[in-house]
Amino acid sequence: MSRVISIVNQKGGVAKTTTCVNLGAGLAQNGKKVLLIDTDAQASLTVSLGYRQPEKLPVTLASIMGKLLFDEHVSPDDGILHHAEGAYLMPASKEITGVELSLVNAMCRESFLRRYIDTVRPLFDYILVDCMPSLGMITLNALAAADSILIPVQAEYLPVMGLEQLLGTVAKVRKQINPGLSIDGILLTKVDARTSDAKDVIATLHESYGSRLRIYEQHIPISVRARESSREGKSIFAHDPAGKVAAAYGALVKGVLEDEANSNQPKAY
Repeated sequence: MSRVISIVNQKGGVAKTTTCVNLGAGLAQNGKKVLLIDTDAQASLTVSLGYRQPEKLPVTLASIMGKLLFDEHVSPDDGILHHAEGAYLMPASKEITGVELSLVNAMCRESFLRRYIDTVRPLFDYILVDCMPSLGMITLNALAAADSILIPVQAEYLPVMGLEQLLGTVAKVRKQINPGLSIDGILLTKVDARTSDAKDVIATLHESYGSRLRIYEQHIPISVRARESSREGKSIFAHDPAGKVAAAYGALVKGVLEDEANSNQPKAY
């Protein structure tokens, strides 16, 4: 049975999509069969994997969830795209916004993404969900469907201060919907280690959360190369394999694989 990891933070610009792309590509390089699910109306994950016009794709997550809303059959391979680096993609489009509105009045409204994932789960080792930069109904679906979450946090004051709201939502999901949901850890991203501001923010994060959450030792450095890789539809491993960002994401991939080797279930912190 595959492991489902939702990559989530209600703040945008913290490298959720970049993390999803590179973690997925790295796992695929290690022989894992990986599905990436784009849940964002901006379709950033879809575009970052080279599909520049997601609105022209015949099947997206919006159409899949639309079928589920009307109790229509969904085939496990329906709409899944294969990226050149080995990972698979369920793309997004702006129509997911309309689906989110429809979910508000649906019965068992938080379970639709889980229903889809249950359909494809036997086909993959890992399913990574790139969440919207909000705590709306689609993100709630992603939390309800996940075994664990990974939280990318930019090393700046405001993104760190927003963590408490996210952790409160996770606690409610555990209590009411998904008691098995765990937190893999906090991943610091876009880190400029030369600045005192970044050092202060990292120290604050460890002081506030280090006793109850895993904070990955390997930080993702700020880099133009990461933005370039998204424009080219590639992972950092294909775009700049010898660079510092590739090394950092390689360490994250190694950590995720070590967690798998140590336990059949995601570790709770």
